[in-house]
Amino acid sequence: MALVPQIKATGIEITDSIREYVENKVAMLEKHYQHIIGINAEVDVTTHHHNKGMIYRAELNVVVPGKLLRVEKTADDLYKAIDKAKEHMALMLKGYKEKKIDKVRRARKNG
Repeated sequence: MALVPQIKATGIEITDSIREYVENKVAMLEKHYQHIIGINAEVDVTTHHHNKGMIYRAELNVVVPGKLLRVEKTADDLYKAIDKAKEHMALMLKGYKEKKIDKVRRARKNG
């Protein structure tokens, strides 16, 4: 089942290409953990300092059974921020999955 993330934007318009990019990245997360309940994605643009220009922020909130996993990344390019958030979330999902597997293995070993 392909998850369709809820996408929210602040200070930036969600174009079809941005929406499609986020949806494709989110779909890749399902290969790391198949029991994802829901995903919210937020993107926005801010200026922190006049010399640094625009700073883009991507946030992913992934709901899995019993837990909310959250990651926020910034970059000078929106697509880079989205990529960084997706990569970090993939690592978090792998870790969560391993913890669940280890817990089941320990229960079987001790049971």
